[in-house]
Amino acid sequence: MSDKIIDMKDRVNPVRVTDHDTGTVYELDFTRESVKFAENRGFKVDELTVFPVTRIPELFYYAFRKNHKNVARSQTDDLLEGMGGMTTALLERLMQLYNQAALTHLIATDEDAVKNAKVTVEL
Repeated sequence: MSDKIIDMKDRVNPVRVTDHDTGTVYELDFTRESVKFAENRGFKVDELTVFPVTRIPELFYYAFRKNHKNVARSQTDDLLEGMGGMTTALLERLMQLYNQAALTHLIATDEDAVKNAKVTVEL
């Protein structure tokens, strides 16, 4: 395991999607809240390759949650269709963003835990 789970210099940048028909620019990213939103609806990132037809459009939809909560699933499905589907690079980036948000503040290095702790744990 690395010294830092997510160092700011290693932070994965959000994705920008532009709808050329409307001129709308969407910034896709995840927060712990948007990951929780997805998980509460049964989404499992490890099922992307098992059920790609349903899970890839779901991941795309959930990526809108952080910055565009009012975008409906039908709109994200239309955008994905208009893009001709999801590229491997986009899928990889969305998975990185999802995992980055899911693990932030949940896994700490030993030195970070000691330095920032208000509660201590002895094993």
